Amino acid sequence: MSNITVKQLPPGYVNEIEYVERKGLGHPDSLIDGIVDEVSHALSREYIEKTGMILHHNVDKGLIIGGSTMVRFGGGSIGRKIEIILAGRATESYNGIRFDVNKIAREVTEEYLRRNTRFLDVDSEVSIVSKIFNGSSDLSGLFMRGKEIPLANDTSFGIGFYPFSDAERLTLETEKYLNSSEYKKKEPEVGEDIKVMALNEAGKLRVTLAIAFVSKFINNLDEYFEAKERVRADVASYAKKIVGKDVDVAINTGDSKEKAEIYMTKTGLSCEAGDDGSVGRGNRVNGLITPFRHMSLEAAAGKNPISHVGKIYNILAYEIAKDVVKNYPEILECDIAILSQIGKGINEPQNLNMNLRLADSRDFERIKDKARYIVEQRLEHIKEFTLDIATGKYSTF
Repeated sequence: MSNITVKQLPPGYVNEIEYVERKGLGHPDSLIDGIVDEVSHALSREYIEKTGMILHHNVDKGLIIGGSTMVRFGGGSIGRKIEIILAGRATESYNGIRFDVNKIAREVTEEYLRRNTRFLDVDSEVSIVSKIFNGSSDLSGLFMRGKEIPLANDTSFGIGFYPFSDAERLTLETEKYLNSSEYKKKEPEVGEDIKVMALNEAGKLRVTLAIAFVSKFINNLDEYFEAKERVRADVASYAKKIVGKDVDVAINTGDSKEKAEIYMTKTGLSCEAGDDGSVGRGNRVNGLITPFRHMSLEAAAGKNPISHVGKIYNILAYEIAKDVVKNYPEILECDIAILSQIGKGINEPQNLNMNLRLADSRDFERIKDKARYIVEQRLEHIKEFTLDIATGKYSTF
């Protein structure tokens, strides 16, 4: 394909300053991303079951409006409910078959919250409103025209890179560690709402965490600070295993013991008390926010997995970059950019640009066609790839 370009990056480039962020599983931006993507998966399953194919939908608009709580040592109560508003477009009828998309969306939201939060009473502490309606006739028609190869329903781009730097690996793995079921058994007072921010300053790594501690496990101020220190020590030890050197770790740096002002919640979620969330404001599809890298600001979660290139190309770019590096040890780093054009087949991007950084620049001519072949194979089998996205094989946050 003539629209694929492969270029070589200069060797030895190192970012002297790096910021990396991850909004964890219970952060309101991640919660709403997870909810709308799960709604898309559920709609895809329903459409396939009833019609044999995935019908047009984009449910990538959603909002969490934080509630209010009265928190005390040992417990607390919700004053104003957390509100979740879902919006978007989805096929409500096809060939006489009707789909109750809003009922599906509400049920999926409830189940997602029950599965991913431990101390939120979904029935009494959450209000869910779904306003998903039929899509525009032009986009729905465009969707249905792509029977053999789906047609891109937007002119958009996707960005991906691999491998992660030490700061990026540290950020991603730290949140997953703290939100693992094993760690929750060890330190149940650690809530699901965890944000990790890493700073790499000329090789010195510092991590700042915001962790919503759960009040039912904390009986007084001393216990809170003791728990915080245990978690800090655990993270410091775990971080050293990841990057092979000491990492400076700080948790809830806004706390004041003198004023008894601490980050303690009833549910382990900041959205219980005023923190809001919106689709697309959180992590990119690789699980990170990386302002010192090229990245797309596309809200991938909730978009249809069949023709919406804002979702497909971001996931695809990351997966291609990973394939290239893992298949060819000579390649130290790969970054990918893919641009679509609305109405064209998703297997024929308007442009795909691949940049490679090699251990030895003399290998470039030998290796570039092999890397290009990986791209061509991925595009040739993109229809199967979109079905994997639809079934939830790839994360969008």
